[in-house]
Amino acid sequence: MNSQPKVALLVETARGYGRQMLRGIVRYSRLHGPWGFCLTPGDFEQAVPKVREWGGTGIIARIETPRVAQAILDSGLPTIVLDLSRSQLAAESPLLRFSEVKSGSSDAGVMAAEYLIQRGFREFAFVGIPDRVWSKDREEGFCKAIRNAGFDVHVYQPPKSRRERVLEREQPRLAKWLASLPRPIAVMACNDDRGREVAEACHFADIKIPEELVLIGVDNDELLCELADPPLSSVALNATGVGFRAAELLDRMMKGQVVEPQCLIAEPLSVVTRRSTDMIAIDDPEVVEALRFIHDRSNEPIQVADILRRVDISRRNLELRFSRTVGRTLHAELQRVRLERARTLLAESDLSVPKIATASGYGTPSYFIQVFRTTYGTTPSRYRRDLRGERDAAKPTIES
Repeated sequence: MNSQPKVALLVETARGYGRQMLRGIVRYSRLHGPWGFCLTPGDFEQAVPKVREWGGTGIIARIETPRVAQAILDSGLPTIVLDLSRSQLAAESPLLRFSEVKSGSSDAGVMAAEYLIQRGFREFAFVGIPDRVWSKDREEGFCKAIRNAGFDVHVYQPPKSRRERVLEREQPRLAKWLASLPRPIAVMACNDDRGREVAEACHFADIKIPEELVLIGVDNDELLCELADPPLSSVALNATGVGFRAAELLDRMMKGQVVEPQCLIAEPLSVVTRRSTDMIAIDDPEVVEALRFIHDRSNEPIQVADILRRVDISRRNLELRFSRTVGRTLHAELQRVRLERARTLLAESDLSVPKIATASGYGTPSYFIQVFRTTYGTTPSRYRRDLRGERDAAKPTIES
């Protein structure tokens, strides 16, 4: 008898988030499988294979239609679902029996807000998608963080009619709304798809990005972000790591070790900066120059003295103005930017810790590990393993 698990993956392959999650699932299968997979490449709507002919043992699925929901319920298989809708989360919904993977949407909104505030903006807006829980959560996280910082947020209200939400029909409305906003302004779109639509509406309204409006999305779908004009900055989510953890949970469910539904979160990792946010809305030109130098040279072992030589004013003068404007010292900002770069590399690359230390501007791996441990309470290697859900697969490193 063939005991190899066979898992149906009803996960969109036309989007970066889905592809990243699938990478995590495949990584788990290679380490703990092998598994057989049933996958229908495409966008959000999928089809459940006929269980009897297919011989499946588990399902990981985004449920977009009642037909798919019923087919999964009828299968009786261990199932993990992705980002349930508000109606699917209702108290009487039979889908609540399933474990769920959710994006860390509220935290992604907070991360985007903090990033834009740090760049000196004082006017903010949000563009979401109706009827999506994750979009509303991102809006709420973003707006709360902006308002806690003492600013207001303009929130776009999409058409109520689905017919009017078709891009060709909605674009003039969105463009008119964007044109009515004060400038310069920082706009968060609920995901990269919506970010590209906002960028197109800006072109329609003759709004310059990033000179008049900076724009950030979520998911860091590299293809979509690079296809945007200009390329779109985005909050990267730990989709690969949560895919690994979802596969681990499903494995335990298929073995009868887990019965109660669980919830896994794809937490935000960092903001990947591209041209759409390459603008600092600060009136002090020396502070702007110092910030640009820090951000542009985050991969080099620069010191505060190098920043001072670039700006060419006294250290005390620059430190006072920088701290008053940015809220941190030059050294603290330099460390923050380096650590953000390091965390991104730990999450998204397989570079060794020493190579990441060098690529993040640290002179020695030992100093990098010391700063990382002091800031985050863990070592770089443990941080990477925790993100990927690979705690049990740890190997000795220079940190041990």
